Amino acid sequence: MFDLITGTATHIPRHPRGPMLVSTSIQVVLLGLVVLVPVLFVTHALPQPPTMMAFVAAPPPPPPPPPPPAPAQPAKKVEPVSAAPTAGHFSAPIEAPAAVRAEVVGEETVGVEGGVEGGVPGGVVGGVVGGLPEAPAPPPPPPVPAAPRAPVRIGGQLHPPTLIRRVEPTYPPMAVSAHLQGVVILEAIVDEEGVVKEVKVLRSVNPLLDREALTAVRQWRYTPVVLNGTAVPFVLSVSLSFSLQALS
Repeated sequence: MFDLITGTATHIPRHPRGPMLVSTSIQVVLLGLVVLVPVLFVTHALPQPPTMMAFVAAPPPPPPPPPPPAPAQPAKKVEPVSAAPTAGHFSAPIEAPAAVRAEVVGEETVGVEGGVEGGVPGGVVGGVVGGLPEAPAPPPPPPVPAAPRAPVRIGGQLHPPTLIRRVEPTYPPMAVSAHLQGVVILEAIVDEEGVVKEVKVLRSVNPLLDREALTAVRQWRYTPVVLNGTAVPFVLSVSLSFSLQALS
């Protein structure tokens, strides 16, 4: 080698090519094993991808059933409409008829919608044999109750009734102690039976004496007063005297 550097060498030594090729081949094989073996192990460990993938979904709900058919409407009965009478149907004929036809009793005639002039309201089509019966007479009005008769006043030609029951008034002891005396004039209304119904004071002396006079007259009874054969109520005046001398 030194000779080569110095340039004094006479020839360049040559190495054999066989060992180099073998060494290179071995290195390539080792490198391939180092690279391919891990790849094979990793590929063997990876899961096998499915050859076919399918997605399963729930089937859609069935469509709703169709609505039931509508019930058939019953056919409406159409009543025939009679033709309206023509104008002048009931007017008097201008020309005389060729023959006079005899009237047949009981022959039905056709009524006219709306009626005819001179007809009867509520009549029957074809008429009624013998005509319509007369309407019954309306019922008589109810009797009006008689108004209560005003009482008549006793006097003049009307004789006063007879007092059949007389109750004397009580002289109050308080009025006696107070020396109260006088004449109390009352007005009494008597019914048809002679019973006193109302009493009022026309002239007062003292409330004590007025009260006793009213109490006594309300208990009086009279004979009925008859006017034109009928008993009537009446009005009369009554005088009651309260005197201290009558007590002594």
